[in-house]
Amino acid sequence: QVQLVESGGGLVQPGGSLRLSCAASGIIFSIYAMGWYRQAPGKQRELVAAITSGGMTNYADSVKGRFTISRDNAKNTVYLQMIGLKPEDTAVYYCNARRVGASEWGQGTQVTVSS
Repeated sequence: QVQLVESGGGLVQPGGSLRLSCAASGIIFSIYAMGWYRQAPGKQRELVAAITSGGMTNYADSVKGRFTISRDNAKNTVYLQMIGLKPEDTAVYYCNARRVGASEWGQGTQVTVSS
């Protein structure tokens, strides 16, 4: 019923850019807070960026100034624009949708930053 589908990942060189997209269905998108998380092999999943239903954003210190989260409620889509990518950004990136009493996850998209 609920689906979050990430896209836009891939292989990029250090210093490069990618834009991730997460298309949601089966939820009233506009009332959900949305977030991007990432998980590297052998490490815990961490919050990268979040945006509330009202448009307020928060970022992990490691990505501030490089990543931008945004949402388009008309398209039921949340984005993560990533610039100045570093090898340490390599991870599977997951989309999350949450409200009181509910939290949904996508399957993830791989981002690899390597020369």
